[in-house]
Amino acid sequence: MLYGTVTSDGTGVQGVKITATNDSGFSGEATTDAKGAWEIKTPKSGTYTVTLDEATLPDGVALTAESGNTRTVNALLGKVRIQFPTGEGTGGGASKAEQAVQLTVDGLLLGLILALAALGVSLIYGTTGLTNFAHGELVTLGALSTYFYSAVLHLPLVISAVLALISCGILGALQDKVLWKQLRRRGTGLIAMLVVSIGLGIFIRYLFLFFFGGATQQFPEFSGQEGLELGPLAITPKAIIGAIAAIIAILASIYWLLKTRMGKASRAVADNPALASASGIDVERVINVVWILGATLAALSGILVGLTSGVSWNMGQQILLLIFAAVTVGGLGTAFGALLGSIIVGLLIQLSTLVIPPELKSVGALFILIIILLVRPQGLLGRRERIG
Repeated sequence: MLYGTVTSDGTGVQGVKITATNDSGFSGEATTDAKGAWEIKTPKSGTYTVTLDEATLPDGVALTAESGNTRTVNALLGKVRIQFPTGEGTGGGASKAEQAVQLTVDGLLLGLILALAALGVSLIYGTTGLTNFAHGELVTLGALSTYFYSAVLHLPLVISAVLALISCGILGALQDKVLWKQLRRRGTGLIAMLVVSIGLGIFIRYLFLFFFGGATQQFPEFSGQEGLELGPLAITPKAIIGAIAAIIAILASIYWLLKTRMGKASRAVADNPALASASGIDVERVINVVWILGATLAALSGILVGLTSGVSWNMGQQILLLIFAAVTVGGLGTAFGALLGSIIVGLLIQLSTLVIPPELKSVGALFILIIILLVRPQGLLGRRERIG
């Protein structure tokens, strides 16, 4: 979704026509309201060209020389805000400080979404050593399941989301029992299992495409909401609800890890599986529970992505690289590292648009990933290991 404001010396300009197009033939239009606000719903993630029709500007109002009437943006996750400052050739629009406030909040929201999926990746890696490249499909499955329950079975969105989380948790357990447990029993190496996860991810992804289709769909409820203007900050109610849900899920996961018997057992397995087994811990049962938790968290991440940018067959693949970047920055196999890395990556992606074009915003996160790997290969909270 693309949205923004047209302002003249801080005051909204009404009746200005905004057009958004892409290479796939999409064309959407909007007209600014009394506050200068506009919003265009996009069918899928991708690159869009947004143009302001200067002929619709009122007399005496013109675009600033440095503004221009065209923006090229990449709507990968969530809503993309685009400002068109106008005036009498001197200024107007949001200041850098105001933009930084908005982008910081957007970065935190993105970081929370990434944290849910990254936490699952980190837990699975910590207990099994598997780098699961099919984890993005668990993200997609959460969104698609919610869409099925809400759009096809016509259930309320909240109930649909709960059913999707339960379904994905069960499927996560089955995936471990049917596939990964059997490979572990056969003594399959981690590199071979990584390759299996890549093939599994591709297979499931195109299975989604076959049954769901290539179009991006919206949940029937909350498909469009008017943003709340809190000073320089614009945020939708569903984004606030999503952030609260993500925080609750993250806190519950931390409590599970630190306070419950199974959580402590999972940390013991991550530290030393052989010693944990010798101590009487059922290692396979712990791993299966971790798969349930990881799949459920990934599903919740997919639901929150679907709320903001729609549901598509490859949405998990689109954020998989960011998830791995977050896990690597924080430290592979560490739950708290995954949370820290996700917040860092989310903030870097959004705040980088202050100095680079929005379509290049993922570059900053990947650049910091390279720096971390060069300076501290184990990640910010990871532990250095000695070989030999």
